[in-house]
Amino acid sequence: MQRLAVYCGSNHGADPAYLDAARALGREMAARDIGLVYGGGRLGLMGAIADEILAAGGEAHGVIPEALINLELAHSGLTELHVVATMHERKAKMTELCDAFACLPGGIGTLDELFEAWSWNALGYHSKPLALINVRGYWDALVTLMDHITAQGFVSPARRAQLIVAESAGDTIDGLDRAIDAAEDGMVW
Repeated sequence: MQRLAVYCGSNHGADPAYLDAARALGREMAARDIGLVYGGGRLGLMGAIADEILAAGGEAHGVIPEALINLELAHSGLTELHVVATMHERKAKMTELCDAFACLPGGIGTLDELFEAWSWNALGYHSKPLALINVRGYWDALVTLMDHITAQGFVSPARRAQLIVAESAGDTIDGLDRAIDAAEDGMVW
């Protein structure tokens, strides 16, 4: 994996563990020479992961809609900042630039990004794997909901299995790497 798109909050959230997890992911990515693709902001978990990967000598590629440059306070020290017109263009550009997706804790924007990437995968627009970094059980309710949706027949077990759930940065990257390798070997991940 050369680049990982990370979806996450533009604030730190209520638990300091979320910020710790963002920083740990940035360090782990830099140590493995994996570039960051993210929303381009300098605040919250978004800014923390970018700062961490840059401080460790890694690359950070941001993608931000023009309307959010001032709202999310675009990060000025990135390897590359792509300014786009719309949120849709942001998600499309992030998908183009990455090899896989990971979600740290976040809100409705993070969920929107995750579900659009997963939907695009289901429609065959890409075959890139997705993972939730389940910091202190943050995503437990979503995992339960997805299991319920699957049990009710609206998502196939194979599609549900595509969403990797991991507890740490290292486990997340390892799981995504395994999924990429399986896809390259012609296996459904």
